[in-house]
Amino acid sequence: MLKEICLGRGQRRSLIRLFLMILPMLPVTALSGEGDWRVGAYAGQYYDSEPAGFTQGNANYLSHYMLAVTASRQLWHSNAFPLALEVDGMIGHQFGLATLNEIAIAPALSWGGFPWQDTLPTHFRVAPVGISYTTSISPLERGSAGNGSRTLNFLFIELAFSASQEKSKEVFIRLHHRCAVYDLLNNYGANGEDFLSVGYRYQY
Repeated sequence: MLKEICLGRGQRRSLIRLFLMILPMLPVTALSGEGDWRVGAYAGQYYDSEPAGFTQGNANYLSHYMLAVTASRQLWHSNAFPLALEVDGMIGHQFGLATLNEIAIAPALSWGGFPWQDTLPTHFRVAPVGISYTTSISPLERGSAGNGSRTLNFLFIELAFSASQEKSKEVFIRLHHRCAVYDLLNNYGANGEDFLSVGYRYQY
């Protein structure tokens, strides 16, 4: 059975509480304005383990792929830390072992405080809680009884790089993940889907 690695119910509630506690304290001057939209595209291949499983050498890649377009908007940035809150959406097409489309959206935290930031601008983004919907149930997401859900949690982890002279253009690596949040959304026993993806985006 595929492994599951998503936020549990208690962790999810704690994250929501943290957002609700922080947002009222944000200064108005930190709200983002023009020039904070990013659009791009990415392509990925399905692998049959938890999101970070490929780093441990236990991921098996299957002949199932995704092409997606993505758009994101920075909603807030900290005046004291290299931290920002964004909202990220995607529309994707999966093909190979099945053919279906996916649409997803999630809030994401972005961190850009790396020591080499002046030489190679780098941003780490994580979106643990979102919504993903597919036009049909993928055979890769069905449990032992053959059941599955079109609507699942959307999670992504991303590392993006840009040239110091062209900060508006990014190349990124994204772990794209759908899951049932430890059976919170269903108890069919399926992990969801994981794609290791590479993409490009432009800020305007």
